[in-house]
Amino acid sequence: MRTPFTTTQRATLAVVCVATAMLMLDIAVVNTALPAIAGEFHAQMTALTWVVDGYTLALASLVLSAGAAADRIGRRAAFLVGAALFTVASLLCALAPGIGALDLARVAQGVGAALLFASSLALLAGAFTAAGQRSRALAAYGATIGASFAIGPLLGGVLTEVFGWRAIFVVNVPVGVVMIIAATRIPESRSATPRHGDLWGQAAAIVGLTALTYGFFEAGDKGWSAGSALVAFGVAAVAGIAFCVIEELVDQPMLPPAMLARLPFAGAQAATFAISASLFAVFVYVTIHLQGVLGLSPIAAGLVYLPGTAAMVIAAAVTDRIVSRVPAWVLLSIALAAVAAGLALMAMATGGRGAVALIPGFLVACVGAGVFNPVVSGVVLAESHSDDVGLASGINDVFRQSGIALGVAALGAVLPAHSVLTGGSRADYVDGVRTAEWIACAIALIGALAVVVTMRRARAVPDDAGTDMVHADVN
Repeated sequence: MRTPFTTTQRATLAVVCVATAMLMLDIAVVNTALPAIAGEFHAQMTALTWVVDGYTLALASLVLSAGAAADRIGRRAAFLVGAALFTVASLLCALAPGIGALDLARVAQGVGAALLFASSLALLAGAFTAAGQRSRALAAYGATIGASFAIGPLLGGVLTEVFGWRAIFVVNVPVGVVMIIAATRIPESRSATPRHGDLWGQAAAIVGLTALTYGFFEAGDKGWSAGSALVAFGVAAVAGIAFCVIEELVDQPMLPPAMLARLPFAGAQAATFAISASLFAVFVYVTIHLQGVLGLSPIAAGLVYLPGTAAMVIAAAVTDRIVSRVPAWVLLSIALAAVAAGLALMAMATGGRGAVALIPGFLVACVGAGVFNPVVSGVVLAESHSDDVGLASGINDVFRQSGIALGVAALGAVLPAHSVLTGGSRADYVDGVRTAEWIACAIALIGALAVVVTMRRARAVPDDAGTDMVHADVN
């Protein structure tokens, strides 16, 4: 018989899931609003995609330092600071007078999101120490991630069509205020041996990820041989090498090489990057295809994703019941194979019989994502030391968000430079989206192979859930 959650556990799970939903929605709802934003600001594709990547890049670049900070100052304290910053930045997004101001406000949102993401999974680990309870909490957490991303386009469509695109940011403000008030009732926890800051590693990470993303955008705009693209890729390579050297030399690296030396943990990060750079990244361009090529309204475009949303939630719930009996590598490899199969079906249907033809492929991909999310979250916790759980969850979020950011940029490089939203060729855009879907399919398959090679001994449920976290109940 399942042990029921305590009042504190239920409150922690509710606050974490609301925060996670808000963070993931702020990636997904923007997709449906991009055509409206382009119309108001007369923005081309590169400026629009920075609305997505400004957020995800800031999140990916800073979440490791945010995880270490959460372990040091307290996970609840980091959560509250992140929630406050995210709420204020959301208001700035809603008030943005131009595309440049919107991009900057999205970066600020990403900084707040880094603190929230890094502390959320750590708060769950502190509240749910029993293996059975933790697996159920992770199932809810994983379902929230997947369902939020999938339902985001529909919610964004409703808000955009009824109230205008600025409403997608306005709704964060009251939700953020309520979340801050509720989070004050969560017990505090922190690491017994917190890490110090890694400023040089942090700087190298920011430069490297930003330069690589910019290089992909420039390659899409001006061609792969363009000087600006080559310089950006060169800077990214130098920054990446510098980051690796720094992490080997500093006493307390933001990304400890020893953690990635454990194959199950490293494999989980590769799998997370693969699903983010494939399924979640291609959402941006599929949504634009639904509105800019097929002529769907924002609400109708969001409805295309609804069956997949339901399938994702159901798959996550079923996974919760079998995760302790089926090896993690089996579940994750099957999940990524399903994502690849769904993307292949979508690629074959793109440009054919309209939006309805895309639904079966999206449905299959979402089943895979529903299985994937709770399992990979469990592996991250089970394969890391509980005292560094904030850092471990931060690492996983780096790979999740950098996968989205780099996936959006890289897949965008195969699309025509002249946006279909501002008069570009529909036929060229359809060809580009189809190519992007096939590339995404290949990325998911590579992720499945990485799981089989590296995660044969991975655990999704810890043998003995960590209990050595330092708790300071301030209620």
